[in-house]
Amino acid sequence: MSVIAELSIPASEFELGRILDIEGDTTIELEEMVPLGETAVPFFSLRAGTSETFEESVRDHPSVDNLQRVSTHGGDVYYSLNWRHERDLVFEGFLETDAHLLTATGHASNWEFELRFPDHDALSTFKQYCENAHVTLTVNRIYNPTKPSDAPWFGLTEVQRDTLMYAVEQGYYAIPREVSTQKLADEFGVSDQAVTERLRRATIALVGNTLAVAAADGAQID
Repeated sequence: MSVIAELSIPASEFELGRILDIEGDTTIELEEMVPLGETAVPFFSLRAGTSETFEESVRDHPSVDNLQRVSTHGGDVYYSLNWRHERDLVFEGFLETDAHLLTATGHASNWEFELRFPDHDALSTFKQYCENAHVTLTVNRIYNPTKPSDAPWFGLTEVQRDTLMYAVEQGYYAIPREVSTQKLADEFGVSDQAVTERLRRATIALVGNTLAVAAADGAQID
């Protein structure tokens, strides 16, 4: 059965952490990883403002091909980053162990990752991989995906649950749609891109912790 691990890695010990070098209380939220040929294009948001110095530093990094502002909402700036992930030992480790990146939050000194591994052996392999690569890995929490009978949230975070429930209640999934993504975003004080990504993650978590678990356990659905 798959296992979810919450991990911390110093920002200075992997390529993306060095590329997205930030200071102070600023945080970076990795919104999505989009595979594009041999390059992984992450979308990320800067949660506490940005600066031209930060953008210049990112664009000047030798592993970066392109940095583009996608949108702004309030104090948040959303970017797409075209970079060479094959230079990043940590992300190559994700690929080698079939780890699925659920969330990633960057701080000035470290990054926090939530990853789904196919099983405990894959997680052990990733830990050994990091040790061999001299990457300091701190495991904060390990748990199995929630089974339908275990809890009412089915592995969703509180904000994912609230957003998904509100979207359903307001008719976001109705035909025709009764509320726009922008109105949902305004309700939660985020951008429309952020609320779309939140709903996407909530759907993945819900399916992964209900239908996928039932299938893995041999349950039959008529």
